[in-house]
Amino acid sequence: MQRRQWAALTGTVMLAALAGAPAAWAQKYPERPIELQVPFAAGGTTDIVARVIADPLGKTLGQPVVVINKAGGGGIVGAAETARVAPDGYKLGVATVSSTASNPAINPKVPYNPVTDFTPIINIAATPNIIAVNPSFPAKDYKSFLEEIKKSPGRYSYASSGTGGIGHMLMELYKSMTSTFVTHIPYRGAGPALNDVVAGQVPIIFDNLPSALPFIKAGRLVPIVVSAPERLKELPNVPTFKEVGLEPVNRMAYYGILGPKGLPKDVVDKISAGTKKALEDPAVRKRIEDTGSLIVANTPEQFAAQIKAEYAVYQEVVKKQNLKLD
Repeated sequence: MQRRQWAALTGTVMLAALAGAPAAWAQKYPERPIELQVPFAAGGTTDIVARVIADPLGKTLGQPVVVINKAGGGGIVGAAETARVAPDGYKLGVATVSSTASNPAINPKVPYNPVTDFTPIINIAATPNIIAVNPSFPAKDYKSFLEEIKKSPGRYSYASSGTGGIGHMLMELYKSMTSTFVTHIPYRGAGPALNDVVAGQVPIIFDNLPSALPFIKAGRLVPIVVSAPERLKELPNVPTFKEVGLEPVNRMAYYGILGPKGLPKDVVDKISAGTKKALEDPAVRKRIEDTGSLIVANTPEQFAAQIKAEYAVYQEVVKKQNLKLD
């Protein structure tokens, strides 16, 4: 065979091989364990959801899914690391409202863009948020709560898990829509914030339901209004924000899986399908629902749209309320 013919044939074979390489690689994925990074310390709702899904997802994919905690900056440190890793599907992250919407909206120094620097894969579950008060607070239902804070602007304060967190931002959205004013008291996490509200040091809290619910059930907090698609079976007498005419505040926290930008579609689809299959197990669903969360299991496109929408909402809250980092 002449040299020119051989070169042409070789080039054709190489092109064919390269064209088929991504599909062949995706078919083999995963060939080693996968890391699922939680951008918060162990023990919170984000960590619980990640650990519940990790084992069944690993069994579905055929490789272990190992949960790694990378806390700091209200979810920013862990999310930034997820944005930097190679787009090969072996290092993924758990997306939360705090790490992909509310904190980036208020913090101009966040080292990533939550809309363009990630590949959303699936929203596993969503958690209601709730306004609750210490039992000594003069109001015990939503109507009287609103009347009380309206007639006494600046008299009351509210606790949150920290500046830029979902509790802080949702309460600021609530304040902007109701023309009310209560002072923000940020804490370093939901635990200490709850402790001070239960102890009566601060009268009001806006928090994720899973961490507040045990205190509500014990009578140490009084639930006022909740963000959820409909009234919760655990709190049948507590209205949703939508019911009281504040649908924009009726926003839940999400716990999803994402990777860095540029993650191959075949890999995204395989992780998404594996997660949905894991969520078909009644035992897995129950463990997640027992945290007070609702199963979502949406598509990558739907999750991407959700992140974009949440980010836009909190950017507007920051602008309208003139919020700054403390």
